[in-house]
Amino acid sequence: MKEPPTAETLHRIADGFEGPVEDLVRKDSQFKKLELNEQDYVDDPSAVVELLSQKKVLIQRPILVYGDLSKNKKITACVGRPKEKIYEFFGQDD
Repeated sequence: MKEPPTAETLHRIADGFEGPVEDLVRKDSQFKKLELNEQDYVDDPSAVVELLSQKKVLIQRPILVYGDLSKNKKITACVGRPKEKIYEFFGQDD
């Protein structure tokens, strides 16, 4: 969180995200405190990126990225929770 991703990087992550894009958003007490509605972000990458650009604390962590974020090539991304997803993402058994 010391160097949160830019809106451009968040767009790249959302475009390469495996699974529902709304899973990039933490739906914790902060989400509830802000009185946000989960349905506003379902299948809406632009809404997710806009929210996460403004409220970086709501970025789900950790986000795993395969590929080079600094280039315009396709990347693949997923949330590394539960920890088994990490092994799955990198094609290893746990």
